[in-house]
Amino acid sequence: MVDMSATLLHHGHIRLLKKAAEIGDVVVALTVDEEVRRTKGYEPELSFDERKEILESIKYVKEVVPSPWLLTEAFMDEHHCDLLVHGADNSNKIPKERLVIFPRTEGISSSVLRERVLDCLMQMNLADKPGSASEKVARFLIESIKKEFRLE
Repeated sequence: MVDMSATLLHHGHIRLLKKAAEIGDVVVALTVDEEVRRTKGYEPELSFDERKEILESIKYVKEVVPSPWLLTEAFMDEHHCDLLVHGADNSNKIPKERLVIFPRTEGISSSVLRERVLDCLMQMNLADKPGSASEKVARFLIESIKKEFRLE
């Protein structure tokens, strides 16, 4: 089992799924929208159904099941999974003998993708107007968004 919210899917997720598939069949425990809102404090960019459809199309994934933010052994047992595979940021309270931890992919996360999108939007809309009042307003808005999404 691999648990993730995958609000924005990236190559770090794919690498983790590939490594998990080398161990056995991969069941993705996908965090439901309500849990993302409650835990992360915002609406996921992609809905649960959209994220599920994307994950189901990945060759390393056998099945996708809805999940809470934190998994238990009982949840793993319910889905007939022996191991939980996770990146180094794991916070699930699973016994070490049932846990496989892989290092995170350096330089990428959903938060990093959000920042890149903001930077791209600013470049697209303000490239010809450096130092203008609208650029200052845009920078203020971007900083506010970064704080709201905890991107700092």
